[in-house]
Amino acid sequence: MKNVLLKLLLVVLMVNTASVSSQEWMTNLEIAQALAKVQNKMVLMVWEETTTYQYPVVAKDESGRTIFINNLFEDENVSPLIWEHFVPVIVSEYNYADWYEEIKDKRSQKYIDKFNDDSIKILDINGNILNVNYYTEDFQNISTLIERYAVNTSYIAQELKDYKNGENFYSAYFLSSKLLDLSLYLNKDSRAEIVEWSNLYLEEAERLIKGEEQTEHNALQQRCDLLELQQELVLKRPRKVIRQLKRLKDEEIVDSNKAFIAFLYYTAYMSADKSEDAEPWKSQISSVNLKKAQLLINLNR
Repeated sequence: MKNVLLKLLLVVLMVNTASVSSQEWMTNLEIAQALAKVQNKMVLMVWEETTTYQYPVVAKDESGRTIFINNLFEDENVSPLIWEHFVPVIVSEYNYADWYEEIKDKRSQKYIDKFNDDSIKILDINGNILNVNYYTEDFQNISTLIERYAVNTSYIAQELKDYKNGENFYSAYFLSSKLLDLSLYLNKDSRAEIVEWSNLYLEEAERLIKGEEQTEHNALQQRCDLLELQQELVLKRPRKVIRQLKRLKDEEIVDSNKAFIAFLYYTAYMSADKSEDAEPWKSQISSVNLKKAQLLINLNR
């Protein structure tokens, strides 16, 4: 209890003094995540070994010109810029082994490679990496990282909190679903990576099905499969969604998932310019989901 209170006090202190200490990066990941939670930001993280040598980057100045920065960790101009959009933290190499054990059997090789390398990693408050696909052989561009990954997480704050407070099927599933909704409002250049971010939690939800009542397993797995089809709609593949939905047999459809299937059919048909096929499904969709469907339809046109 004493440790929790101490961390909360440190977070409050950091919130109140961030502008004063803008040149200093944090060195405790847990406290950085707590601060990011309070400020609705992502965490910008590097391994401690990275700071032992010159780390040149580039960024755009106020005139839009690209400038070269000799060392990310010492430049007085770039540090306030990073603090404005992220919570930056340098993580000790001593944390590596335990963290790796947590993810080694749950993440793709591409994700593990990103985790291992010396590049900048953008994390959510649960430690999941967002910018898995972002890598350049040239100098990393701080302005590009901000444009793509400086996500204001207020929209998903409750779901992030629920998952952090208790990892179960529902907290993982609803966070995955809300991230897909968030992707509709963000920069199109980062949308595919938001989908991958969502998929991390969807995969976690599938692993956690076993913790729910046995009688619910089929329904929950089907719900996950349907959310995966919604990912395809975000990625502008409506015809693939239609083909997959048609493979479902009526007797396989769980009653609790019928409204979701109607939503997917309607959205996919409308996105594929098949309004006549979409019309029978429209009456089965709530007004809230009709608004979300329209966002997806607009995205696919």
